[in-house]
Amino acid sequence: MKMKVGTFVVFSFLFVFTALSGFAQTKDKSDVRTVKGCLSKGDNSKEFLLTGDDGSTWEVRSSKVALADHVGHTVNATGVVSNAMAHNMKEDTKDMATDTGMKKNNSEHGHMKITSVEMISDSCQK
Repeated sequence: MKMKVGTFVVFSFLFVFTALSGFAQTKDKSDVRTVKGCLSKGDNSKEFLLTGDDGSTWEVRSSKVALADHVGHTVNATGVVSNAMAHNMKEDTKDMATDTGMKKNNSEHGHMKITSVEMISDSCQK
């Protein structure tokens, strides 16, 4: 019961916060994103992990780009965020938790379908 009440309070606060403030949004809220970072192999042959220079992590797939050709490269990857509305609500909730001190790390994590890749470097910087 406490969990349901807590969840209701968080989502109620999220709704009010989102409705009243457009000024505090630092993360790109569009459905299409471009992320610069390091591409690595994922859990299966069709999935890859893009670790953004900003600390974000993205589980990525593509039917248009041969991502396997860019494993280990620094890339600019453009794609469509999966379930963008739910993703943005989740990220807003994480922002609030960080702002109130409940959470220390606020790096973004999501899923994206890549539509284009531009290679920046043939290796990833550590």
